[in-house]
Amino acid sequence: MAETRMSKLSLSIATLLGADSRRDIESAISKIRDLYGFAHMTFLSVGISVGERAQWAFCTTYPGEWTSRYLERNYFRIDPVVAIYRTGFQPVDWASLAEFSDGVHELFHEALEVGIGRNGVTMPIRGPSGERSLFSVTSNLSVENWIELRRSTKHDLMLLSHYMHERFMAVTGTRSHYFRALSRRERECLQLLAGGVVPKRIAHRLHLSESAVRLYLASAKRKLDATTIYQAIARASILELIEV
Repeated sequence: MAETRMSKLSLSIATLLGADSRRDIESAISKIRDLYGFAHMTFLSVGISVGERAQWAFCTTYPGEWTSRYLERNYFRIDPVVAIYRTGFQPVDWASLAEFSDGVHELFHEALEVGIGRNGVTMPIRGPSGERSLFSVTSNLSVENWIELRRSTKHDLMLLSHYMHERFMAVTGTRSHYFRALSRRERECLQLLAGGVVPKRIAHRLHLSESAVRLYLASAKRKLDATTIYQAIARASILELIEV
C-alpha cells in the first residue's frame, strides 16, 4: 500500500514539475485527480490587494458550466470553502464547516447537481511573501469510503498542495526567492522525513538525538523560508536539494 501511494505521489510531483504554464498545471491536476480517484481538484491562488480585497486566479477540473456560473454570480463572496484561506494552516473537511445561510445551501445544492461532489477537503497554504492559496479535492463516494480515501491520501495531499503552490507561483512569476544553502544534515533529515520516516527513527538512522533532528528540520525550514515542514519539503525538492 505504501509503495503504491509513494508511486502515485512521485508521478504526481513529476507531472507538476513538468508544468510550464497555467494550462499545463490544469492538465496536471486532471491527471492527478484521476490517479487518486477524486471527483475534482481545484487550486485557487488568493492575491491580497490594497484594502484586503482578494483577487483570484485558479486552475480546476470543475465543469466549465459551473465555473462560469460561479464567476457570474460572484459566489466567492459567500462560499465558506473560499473563506478557509483566512483561518489557518490545517486541512478542513467540508463536513465540518459551520451552519450555512440559505444562499450557501443553494450554492452547495447547485454544485451537487453538476457533479462537483458531496464530500470535500481543502488545504490552505500561506507563502513567505503573504501569498495564499487553497487546494481542494472532492468526491462522490459514500461517507465511509470517503473517510478512507481522505485518510489514505492525507500525507500526499498535504505535500501536493505545496508543490502546486510553488509551481503556480513560479509559472505565473508571482514570486521569486533566493534561499540559503542547506547543510548536509539538514538535507538528510528533510530527505528522510519526505520519505515518511518520523524524527525518532531519523535520529536512530543518523546516530543523532531526536532533539538534534528536530533542530535540523527547523533550521532547514527557516532557511527555505517555509511556513510548514510540508512546504519546506516541497521547496527543497523543487530546488533539487532532496528527492521525493
